Amino acid sequence: MSGKIRAKVHNKCKMRGYTLKVDALKEILSYLSNYPNNEDEALSLLLDELHQVSLKSSVLDKESVHRVVSMLSAAENATEDDPYTNMSTSFGVIDAFDIPKYHYDPIRKTFCQQMGRLPRHGDAPAKAWLYRDRFLLLSQRLSRIPQFSRPSFNSELSELGSCEISSIQSLVGRSGISWVMGVISQFEDGHFYLEDLTAAVEINLSNAKITTGYFCENTVVLAQGEMQLDGIFQVQTFGFPPLEDREKSTSLFSGLNYFGGDLLSKEDHLKLVEKESMAVNEMFVILSDIWLDHEETMAKLGTVLDGYENVEVVPSLFVLMGNFCSRRFDLAFNSLSSLKSNFAKLGKMIGNHPRLKEHSRFLFIPGPDDAGPSTVLPRCALPKYITEELRKHIPDAIFASNPCRYICISFLLVIALHAI
Repeated sequence: MSGKIRAKVHNKCKMRGYTLKVDALKEILSYLSNYPNNEDEALSLLLDELHQVSLKSSVLDKESVHRVVSMLSAAENATEDDPYTNMSTSFGVIDAFDIPKYHYDPIRKTFCQQMGRLPRHGDAPAKAWLYRDRFLLLSQRLSRIPQFSRPSFNSELSELGSCEISSIQSLVGRSGISWVMGVISQFEDGHFYLEDLTAAVEINLSNAKITTGYFCENTVVLAQGEMQLDGIFQVQTFGFPPLEDREKSTSLFSGLNYFGGDLLSKEDHLKLVEKESMAVNEMFVILSDIWLDHEETMAKLGTVLDGYENVEVVPSLFVLMGNFCSRRFDLAFNSLSSLKSNFAKLGKMIGNHPRLKEHSRFLFIPGPDDAGPSTVLPRCALPKYITEELRKHIPDAIFASNPCRYICISFLLVIALHAI
């Protein structure tokens, strides 16, 4: 290795706060020798992985570097042998009841994960906490926008462009223009209020300039205006908080898995993106209102399956969504037994298409009128009792909640069905 590469390794490690021992430097140079034309990318990947592991000190020795190098080499060899080996993130379905839950801690200014399984039915304070968490989520996002933060210095921005957010409680006795963020509430008929975590104030929207959007009760909004002597906040401008790109949010809170599934390292994500670019024939088929008790519907579904059975590359996923019955599910009319037999017929129909059965996945999502404990969202997956016969024909069939989340390579999708 040339002295130029050695100097580059020293400089990059120093920028990351690491000090290299001689044997650690040799280990890194040996690893970089496998990538003669991509030393920079390989070195950045190595340092990123070192940042993820727990180190005893900032002084790197041969053992700590060798451990990370071995991990990267094993992952690369596994990918070369089989692109899908040890890559469970290439496909996955996350049930709505298994999605990771986070709440924002305004004291520590970080997100904390809710450990343990949450109850299906919330208690009395759950509704209030829902709006509180939503407000804190938007508040932390707004605090990162310079125009809405308290200026640190008496700069030109603070004089001309600052829109510092004030708490509603602090409006008492204040004169002049203020910016507030709150939830639209209606404590009295015909009287609207803005409410935050400190207080509530009645608002007057008669002369307000309202930006684009649909505003209703329980919506979090930004408002610019002035406090009147009668205690009413005269709104001048009214709108939603600014949006934030997903890339920016994930970069600020790296290491948090909001979507569900396995948490991807930077290397795995790059490999999935590369795999996605090669998957030019990936195809999903999404169908709804699969009425299993309707002869014409089943005949049309058979025609669809016959057509895809004979194409060169079969779809990788079939999403079959309810309702699975032409009338609302009702135990009084023996719907359970008939629905079970109809699912058995569907399983036999799919099993008669060997290419689809072998190479395609079948995901079943319940509809608003299907069997289940409730008609509200999220809905549980279809009961096992009515799908057990179908599972005998299609053992790999997936029954998920409505809505659910789907991971395919690097695609992150939400699949939902609701009658609007």
